[in-house]
Amino acid sequence: MRIAVVGAGALGLYYGAMLQRSGVDVCFLLRRDYQAINTSGLQVRSVNGDFYLAQVKACRAPAEIGAVDLVIVGLKTFSNDQMIELVRPLVGSETAILTLQNGLGNEELLAEAFGPERVLGGIAFLCSNRGEPGVVHHLGEGRIRLGEFRAGLTPRSDKLALLFKEAGVPCEAVADVRRARWEKLVWNIPFNGLSALLGQDVTDILTCSHTRKLVRELMLDVIAGANAQGLSKEIDGTKFSEQMITFTDGMDHYRPSMQIDREEGRPLELEAIFAIPLQRAAAAGTTMPRVDMLYRLLASGEKI
Repeated sequence: MRIAVVGAGALGLYYGAMLQRSGVDVCFLLRRDYQAINTSGLQVRSVNGDFYLAQVKACRAPAEIGAVDLVIVGLKTFSNDQMIELVRPLVGSETAILTLQNGLGNEELLAEAFGPERVLGGIAFLCSNRGEPGVVHHLGEGRIRLGEFRAGLTPRSDKLALLFKEAGVPCEAVADVRRARWEKLVWNIPFNGLSALLGQDVTDILTCSHTRKLVRELMLDVIAGANAQGLSKEIDGTKFSEQMITFTDGMDHYRPSMQIDREEGRPLELEAIFAIPLQRAAAAGTTMPRVDMLYRLLASGEKI
């Protein structure tokens, strides 16, 4: 299988490196890291053991890569205006497209451009940051849940899950990728949002009783919005929110990506993580008032 990684930041570099290390033919579409990786390879510093790829296929333009069997999209969603044109040269007659992006709406954009039959969605539970050019830091987790945009388990989704598992990435094929996306939002909305707004990491937020309570309330808002979507199975608010908070208690001063983006002057992924979920909750006849307030506070700090 030949794979192209579009959006080779912390997520794309890590998963692409894991796949290449297992013997898969991977080509990375690179910007910032192109010179460093093309010259000196890719270094992964991981809690599971560091490794180094001396030779990496790196390209600056998708036309240099050409058609592949699988496109993995790891772009930040604020770059979605460029996504279709970046992916188009990579798509052949049998190409599948797997988006591992945050939030909602990504599969729909790809399905409209390339057909729903090509598109899969993946939810990545990954703690990773970029280091200096050519280096990615894997701080914890890494599991993926993926499924067909059209829903239902298929041989293709099972095959892709196995591909990741054979590369050392825990991966599960799921029948309802919409439910999995909303489950990820239960974590993403409070922790990415509050970390960016307050400039505090997840440990700081959970150590303070006031913000810990707010995290739970935000999670319950998101779960109410999720359960209005007609999912295959409702999310248990009390149980799932407690699981997410307990899980995050184990992250030692982890800085979510949105906090890093704000600190480094980049845009925030507000559309996919906040605006579209709010719109879909409203369309289903429910509200997420705390989420809406957090979204407005975050948006007020963005450059327009």
